[in-house]
Amino acid sequence: IKIRLGSSSLKLLQEVQLLLNDFGVKSSIALNTRRGTPVGKAGKDGKIYKSKHDSYTLNIIGFDSYQKFCKEIGFLDMKKQERAVDYLGKTCGKPPNSPGIFLIPHPTKNEMVDEKRLGMEYPFSVAAFKGKEDMESDAEVYDLEIEDVSMFSGNGIFVHNSMFGYATNETPSMMPLSIDLAHRLTRRMAEVRRSGALKWVRPDGKSQVTVEYVNGKPKRVDTVVIAIQHDPDIEHEGIRHDVIEHIIRPVCGRWLDADTKFIVNHSGRFVIGGPPGDTGVTGRKIIVDTYGGHGSHGGGCLSGKDPSKVDRSASYMARHIAKNIVAAGLADRCEVQIAYALGFSKPVSLMISTDGTGSVPDGKIEEAVRRLFDLRPKAIIDYLDLRRPIFEKTAAYGHFGRDDPDFTWERTHRAGELRKACGL
Repeated sequence: IKIRLGSSSLKLLQEVQLLLNDFGVKSSIALNTRRGTPVGKAGKDGKIYKSKHDSYTLNIIGFDSYQKFCKEIGFLDMKKQERAVDYLGKTCGKPPNSPGIFLIPHPTKNEMVDEKRLGMEYPFSVAAFKGKEDMESDAEVYDLEIEDVSMFSGNGIFVHNSMFGYATNETPSMMPLSIDLAHRLTRRMAEVRRSGALKWVRPDGKSQVTVEYVNGKPKRVDTVVIAIQHDPDIEHEGIRHDVIEHIIRPVCGRWLDADTKFIVNHSGRFVIGGPPGDTGVTGRKIIVDTYGGHGSHGGGCLSGKDPSKVDRSASYMARHIAKNIVAAGLADRCEVQIAYALGFSKPVSLMISTDGTGSVPDGKIEEAVRRLFDLRPKAIIDYLDLRRPIFEKTAAYGHFGRDDPDFTWERTHRAGELRKACGL
């Protein structure tokens, strides 16, 4: 049994796909279906119906989706429905590789995945297997086609990009002071709301901290900016007083002086917040997610991506290496760049920069890093144990500088090896 819907309008099929999804029916859209392609088996009259135009084809994926389509959409005639469901039950029970079950290699797993699991167990997974090529590399490379996207998978590399990691000894978290304080301020905002210490506080809020540096060292906090959602009945002066005394001073403490400027809800009232006020888009706060503007950024967001994307996994690894370099006393601050290209499992570039604060030459540290760390994407995923449901925590308070055992990239257990490798 095969359920296909064909159309010359991709937009129409995408709308149908969304409608089917509301019924729990999973589907994929095949692009560029050529004119004359069969769209069904021969009917009672023996005719095989073929498309009259170049078109797009929507294919139902998986036994459960077929069954739901038959019951709720496709066959109003009860006898037809019963026959279809009975047939589907038998088809679902067939052994792997038997006719009617389409097996393909999954790009991130060493197994064959049948169509029943596509789009369910592995959402946004492979929809059609086109071909396989042998290349001069560490593993086979597949040319794959997924919904609406043509993708070349080179040994786990899905994009080419440069990722950066940063660490500094100016805070215990080895994060720049400004972003460290900014995250602590937003945590404090949540604490006073949840504890009831400030009953007027609502969930939405933002912070920004400007730090003055002298000779590369933080001296004082120059400005603190707070935007905090509030109940409609409280006046601005009450908000400002409570924020300064109950949020800013407990967090920023010794970094404040008589000249520090406090800017609280400067644009006015902030009653409507959260999605009703600003729905937001993931990937738009990449600097807040990382180092607050210190160091460099490759431009790829971390959130919303599984660890097979080096935007995420290699950024974590770069932070891990930079933090261990600083923890080893090899530098006061360090930036690590790792760059990848499609079809290459190892980085095409590795750069270490200590900004003149290193106790040994940067080149020597780079040599040690190359010897001690396996920077192939799969090796990074295994080393940092990233195949776990841990990423929800990164949605707030940043991806780095967190004292959480799940954040394996924050460990500094390799510092001793790095010191020894650098001759210290």
